[in-house]
Amino acid sequence: MRAAVYDNAGPAEVLVYKEIPDPACGRNDVLIAVEAISIEGGDLINRRSSPVPRPSFVGGFMAAGRVIAIGANVINRSVGDRVTSFDLDGSHADLRAVPASRTWLTPRGIGMLEAAAVPVSFGTADHCLFTRGGLRPGETVLILGGSGGVGLAAIQLAKRAGAKVLAVTSGSKTTQDLIRLGADHVIDRLKVDTLQEVMRLTSSEKVDLVIDPIGSTLQASLAMLKPEGRLVFVGNAGGAKLDVDLWPALQGNQSLFGVFMGTQLELPSVHKRVEDILQAVANGELEVVINGTFRLADAVTAHQYAETTDALGRTFLVP
Repeated sequence: MRAAVYDNAGPAEVLVYKEIPDPACGRNDVLIAVEAISIEGGDLINRRSSPVPRPSFVGGFMAAGRVIAIGANVINRSVGDRVTSFDLDGSHADLRAVPASRTWLTPRGIGMLEAAAVPVSFGTADHCLFTRGGLRPGETVLILGGSGGVGLAAIQLAKRAGAKVLAVTSGSKTTQDLIRLGADHVIDRLKVDTLQEVMRLTSSEKVDLVIDPIGSTLQASLAMLKPEGRLVFVGNAGGAKLDVDLWPALQGNQSLFGVFMGTQLELPSVHKRVEDILQAVANGELEVVINGTFRLADAVTAHQYAETTDALGRTFLVP
């Protein structure tokens, strides 16, 4: 098969497109002919900084395509099924072997690009907002990283659930798009102090829930919470050490919840939620925003684009 691989962590230029052996389809696996790859934030972070477990490493979380072989123990997938898949590596290739439990059938009406992005972006947002964050209708949620994949999903899901949505972004270029997707207010952190703007927008009451994918902003996130508010931190896009003074949280009876979706997507309840979200996208009720599509052979350019563009949404690869 052809794949974008790397031998050492580093900038996008470490990626090399070349022929490597096909993956083996294990007894619990399906083998997928990949048609679309969603470049996730975690893919970029891992490529930049995580030790490489083996030579010619194929990174990447998310890929969608058609099943071309099934393992001996697989009973709920068939050759020819259209699926989207998640794993901690292996997406940046034209073939992927993955446990069947980490796949979802894609409903009619959803394209392969959209399907590739849903489990991580929308699955993560849903888990943060509802399973961990306990968001209820009428509450106010603050979503940091509002123009990222998880942020865009969280805005739509929170609005759909009847919440008041405040979204934080960098630059006003995306403001109207975020409002169209469901944000009640968009805070440009390059123009205003986020805490002061939250205080203004909430008449100093602050917010019930903060979704924070940045990490380095945790202390500020706590400062924007009401007493007994909830903070869900997911990932560490800021790359800083997650230092935080918890004394204010204790005094405010606030709750902090960490989310790492790599261990959650196979849970039956989470798996089912992703199925429901895939159908909602297929029905036109939710939107996957696409900001660029590149050939797998051009993975270096695609990763550079995903890391530097200020366009809204996900960047994709196609074999």
